[in-house]
Amino acid sequence: MSRVLTRLGIGLLSVLGKLPYPLVARFGEALGSLLHCVPSSRRRVVETNLRLCFPDKSEAEIQALSRQTFRQVFRSFAERGIFWTGSEKQMRRWVQIDDQADLVALDGTPHILVTMHLSGVEAGAIRLTIHLRDHVGRSGASLYTQQKNRLFDAFLKEARGRFGANMISRSDSARDILRCLKKGEALQLIADMDFGERDSEFVPFFGVPALTLTSVARLARLTGAKVVPIYTEMLPDYGGYVLHILPPWDGYPGENVSEDTRRMNAFFEDCIRPRIAEYYWVHKRFKHRPPGEPEVY
Repeated sequence: MSRVLTRLGIGLLSVLGKLPYPLVARFGEALGSLLHCVPSSRRRVVETNLRLCFPDKSEAEIQALSRQTFRQVFRSFAERGIFWTGSEKQMRRWVQIDDQADLVALDGTPHILVTMHLSGVEAGAIRLTIHLRDHVGRSGASLYTQQKNRLFDAFLKEARGRFGANMISRSDSARDILRCLKKGEALQLIADMDFGERDSEFVPFFGVPALTLTSVARLARLTGAKVVPIYTEMLPDYGGYVLHILPPWDGYPGENVSEDTRRMNAFFEDCIRPRIAEYYWVHKRFKHRPPGEPEVY
């Protein structure tokens, strides 16, 4: 049954990939609004995250942000039909590039492109592989989390890497990551989730201790890699997205891993504040708590 449902899901994504982008985006938003009307554990996660991170907001504001978050999250799910199965022409049309880092000049030297889960993260990540291929002759590498469903995992790996990206599982050998960096190949890394205690520390995220990956800081120390912050901005009126590639951080890594990781979270916060509802609040960002603190979900 699971294989049948997986194939149906993949089929639906393929169908959505052939429809006009604005129609797909509106469909996703409508689905999100509908699902928000139904009390659920995921809705509680969203509202808990918002209350923790924005304690000054009223309950009415939290509820409005929660509803808008559902609209954006399910819009992004629907849009993945285009970004995972659509043509290169569609990718170029719906995702613009703002390259302030001059990635051409960085090619051949170790560099890490670090980002977070805004609604357009999939669109930006895949569009970046085309941009790299066009300008440096290779599409870079990207870390991804292996899915429990093998059929969906195979589909996802092919979809994300179909323009030439080297997909590296987080569970694969660290040698693959180091080899990529030493070759001077761009490495995309999404580093804003709670992946457990391994290689992580509690670092403030909107003032709340959050278990945060320290791998960006550690890899930069180990390889001398420059860290390039990136984020994908949603354009108004269903105009698609812009991937912003910002200049590498100066003085990074700094004196210690904790301060470097806090700097990374501060960048995430700066990107999220102007577009709160576009962030992936459905994730249990505060799943693990410091010793002595109660579970929040």
